[in-house]
Amino acid sequence: MFMRMLACGLLLCLGGAALADPGACRDINVAFHQVGALYYRAPDGGWTGIDKDVVDELGKRTGCRFLPSLESRVRIWTMLAGGKLDMSMSGIATPAREKFARFIPYFATRNYALLDQSVPASASTAEGFLAAREYKVAVVKSYKHGAAYDLWLDKLRAQGRVYEAADFPAVVRLLKIGRVHAILALPVSWVPILKREGLSESVRVLDWAPREHLVHGLIVSRERIPVATAERMAKAIESMRNDGTLLTIFKRHIGDELASGLLNY
Repeated sequence: MFMRMLACGLLLCLGGAALADPGACRDINVAFHQVGALYYRAPDGGWTGIDKDVVDELGKRTGCRFLPSLESRVRIWTMLAGGKLDMSMSGIATPAREKFARFIPYFATRNYALLDQSVPASASTAEGFLAAREYKVAVVKSYKHGAAYDLWLDKLRAQGRVYEAADFPAVVRLLKIGRVHAILALPVSWVPILKREGLSESVRVLDWAPREHLVHGLIVSRERIPVATAERMAKAIESMRNDGTLLTIFKRHIGDELASGLLNY
C-alpha cells in the first residue's frame, strides 16, 4: 500500500513538473495566408510553399505540433492583436506590432513595382507614376511595403488611386483585368504567380527602392506563446540557416537565382 501511494505521488510530481516546464511546447495554431511562393496550391490540390516547409521543419526540430489554418492577412493581424491567434508567418515588425508579437527573422527582401506594359516610359518611375493621375495601383490591405513605398502609397491614397484587396491573388486579378496599372510585390510573391497567370510577358518588373531591406519573420503572440517556446523556435530557425535547410527551401520554391538573397538578414 505504501509503495502504491509512493508511486502515485511520484507520478503526480512528475506530471506537475511537466506542466510547469517553461520549455514544454503545446499545440500551436499557425495561420497562413495565400501569397506567391510563400503559401500556394500545388498541382495536386494540396498546400505548399516556403512558409509551410519552414513550419514543417520547425515541428521536427522543436517538438511542437503546428495546427494550420488559412486566413486573410487582415484577419491574421486582427486576431494576433486581439490575443486570439498563436502565430503566423512572414511578418514585418513595427513598433505597434511588437507590442503584441515577437518576430523571429527567417528571410529578407524588398518590394518591386510591377507595371503593365501599357504604362509609358514617362510614368515608369515612382515620381512619374505619381504625376500621371490616370494610373492606379493595387496592394494587399495591411501590408507594409517599406518606408519609401509606404510614403509613395500615402500620396496616391490621398488622390484615391490605391485599390486595397484582401490577398495577393486578388491584387494580381486587378492588374490582369486592367482595373489598375501597377502592383507592388516581393520576389517570393511575383515569381510563381506571374507565370501561373500568364503575365510574364505583359508586366515590367522595376526596382524603385533598391535601398529598402524588409526583414520577414515568424509572428509569435506575446500573450499566447511562452518566451521559452519562442526561444526554441528562434534556435531552430538559426540552425536551419546554418545547416543550409533554409536555402534549400527557398531554392525549391523560387529557384537558385533569387534564393540566396533571401538570407541577407
